[in-house]
Amino acid sequence: MSRPDASLALPALSFPAELLLLAQGVRLAIFDVDGVLTDGGLYFSGEGEVLKRFHTLDGHGMKLLVRAGITPAVISGRDSPALRTRLAALGIAHMRLGTEDKLPAAESLLAELGLKWGQTAVIGDDWPDLPLMQHATFACAPPHAHVEARSLAQYVTTAAGGQGAAREFCDLLLVASGRYRSLLQAHLAPEAGK
Repeated sequence: MSRPDASLALPALSFPAELLLLAQGVRLAIFDVDGVLTDGGLYFSGEGEVLKRFHTLDGHGMKLLVRAGITPAVISGRDSPALRTRLAALGIAHMRLGTEDKLPAAESLLAELGLKWGQTAVIGDDWPDLPLMQHATFACAPPHAHVEARSLAQYVTTAAGGQGAAREFCDLLLVASGRYRSLLQAHLAPEAGK
């Protein structure tokens, strides 16, 4: 059985047009950590160090955002060496960690980047994320998020937090930006991009 020519391959992924319209023009994507980039569980070593499990799909999605001109940022109520190690590995330069009051943290980030809420998308799962979700032009939540977060979200992912929810959010933003197909093509036929 032969495989289709990579240059002709169409993306298998699609989202409803009304969602894509809401997400058009997004230049900043804000991610919560616990329950979004992780499964929400907290793991402690015998020495009390917080351990976290991250999904590679989510990390690759965040890297693709950068290639599409969308800045990924992280705002989390927690801070830990494990989180900082992961964000450094992904090249995430914009973060506000250890802050329970996320709205002022987000507003300082927007000011730093010269962006507005109308250019911002947020994925969160609990009450501390609600103000950001309320202000953003596009809000997303994983399926196991608190009911109030799900009610504010314009899109609830099919994948769970820590299991690809953040990647699904990234993919939606990439499709809305019009860059998904070209990024996919570059992965299917890397020599074509040279």
